[in-house]
Amino acid sequence: MKTPAVYTPLFSLFAWVFLAATSYAAEPLVALRGCKLIQTEWADGDSFEIQAADGRHHTIRLYGADCIEWHVNDENDARRLREQRRYFGIAEYGGSSQASIDAAKAAGKSAAEETARALSRPFTVHTAFADARGDGKHKRIYAFVTTADGQDLTEYLVKMGLARAFGVYRETPAGKTAKDYQENLRDAELIAAKAAAGAWAKTNWDKLSSERQEQRRDDSELSLAAGTAKTSEVFKINPNTAARDELMKLPGVGEVTANRIIGGRPYQKAADLLKVGGLGPKTLELLAPYLKLP
Repeated sequence: MKTPAVYTPLFSLFAWVFLAATSYAAEPLVALRGCKLIQTEWADGDSFEIQAADGRHHTIRLYGADCIEWHVNDENDARRLREQRRYFGIAEYGGSSQASIDAAKAAGKSAAEETARALSRPFTVHTAFADARGDGKHKRIYAFVTTADGQDLTEYLVKMGLARAFGVYRETPAGKTAKDYQENLRDAELIAAKAAAGAWAKTNWDKLSSERQEQRRDDSELSLAAGTAKTSEVFKINPNTAARDELMKLPGVGEVTANRIIGGRPYQKAADLLKVGGLGPKTLELLAPYLKLP
């Protein structure tokens, strides 16, 4: 790892991805105490099944955390894994793409194992039951999870270098604003990176900037290409219920904007989408023909 003088510029590099969502008027959180983790083959560090004290099962998606994919089942998963490898600066780890992929998947598996360990004792879930389907494969709800030791699971995973601070944010159970929670996670990530914790231990600091620039170019090109293709299609998407990957079919909507749209729900009319950070009148004009609202 480089000296702090080299490390300092990463503050600006991190900024683009942390703007994942803005604060919004959300439903109140409900506390589910005495929850137990249900072991499943598909679980990730940030997405897993739990059983509440009343016996009901829920699939949880953590607010503010994004663990590396280690179950890659389709092209979307593969594309996401590549973006995560570039984010952590490990796209060339081991001298080959396969070595990098294997290392990234191992970090994703470690995150899942650490979550299972942290939740080995009854824990508390705070949720407003907001839909977090993401890729649409599982019926998920966004939640904060507090371990038996009183730790916020998202913050813990970020501190361990097993997750990046990315996703949907909202006011916390303790009353911290979405923005403050996001900033705290960003600080935790920087500390983890400096300490070479978790996935950051494999980061190539000389290449991290160029890897992220390459990802941004790819995102820009995909947006342009997809925008041209999407305008020729006829489809309608309800921004209140659509999964992340469905929202990304909209012209000009990438993962960050999709997360912001999810974080800003609900919407009564198309104009309500203007409260989504970074989504202005011109973008809304492009989206309007594809939106299905009450």
